[in-house]
Amino acid sequence: MHLTILQHDISWCRPDINLPHLDHLISTLPHTDLLLLPEMFATGLNNNPRDIVDYTPGIINWMKAKAQELDAAVVGSLAAEDNGLFFNRLYFVRPDGDITTYDKRHLFIYGGEAQQYTRGRQRVIVSFRGVRFLLQVCYDLRYPIWARNRDYYDCILYSSNWPISRDTAWKTLIRARAIENQCYVAAANRIGTDQQCEYYGRAAIINPYGETMALCPDKTEWAASAIIDIDFLRHYNSKFPLLEDADDFTINTP
Repeated sequence: MHLTILQHDISWCRPDINLPHLDHLISTLPHTDLLLLPEMFATGLNNNPRDIVDYTPGIINWMKAKAQELDAAVVGSLAAEDNGLFFNRLYFVRPDGDITTYDKRHLFIYGGEAQQYTRGRQRVIVSFRGVRFLLQVCYDLRYPIWARNRDYYDCILYSSNWPISRDTAWKTLIRARAIENQCYVAAANRIGTDQQCEYYGRAAIINPYGETMALCPDKTEWAASAIIDIDFLRHYNSKFPLLEDADDFTINTP
């Protein structure tokens, strides 16, 4: 499985600028099986979802067209509305147009996200081309129980807008999630600034040892790729069966 993360700057609430810009960036990439984009990659992270939710159908159509064009899954989060409630929703779009979604569980109260969005209630794992992916969004990274693995999945995908002010947590936690769950972690992040924060990117792909397989440079629009090797993962987990000693637990989603 060839996986690619993309970090880019995002023009505030301007998918008419962001999507053509992404078209250009993506056109330069080598072939991949999965392309992971940052959180709210087409609009920026806006805590007033009414300002951006009308753009979502068109952005989904763009994701479908791009997945078909690339013959790859395209993954990233958007604002979504269901029955009058708003969600920070991750879309996993396959080349045939089939879509799996995950609603962000942990909303960033400190930044005001929880005042407008509704938290998700269900973990989502999706299989694609022989790899099982746990879908997560940004702030979910801080909550290890929500990501706990017992051979449920092979790789965690984090679609993020993670600011430079909390860079130490970013670099530490993406490795911790990989090590403790004996899995790969792919974490896409944005660069640039919005109305609240500055972002350096530092998107990365981490292996189950916590080692960096691919890393995007600071403050630079960049794509980085790595191979998700399931044979290696199976061998490592059978040789060092850490997960068999893990505590039993039940994910409680009231």
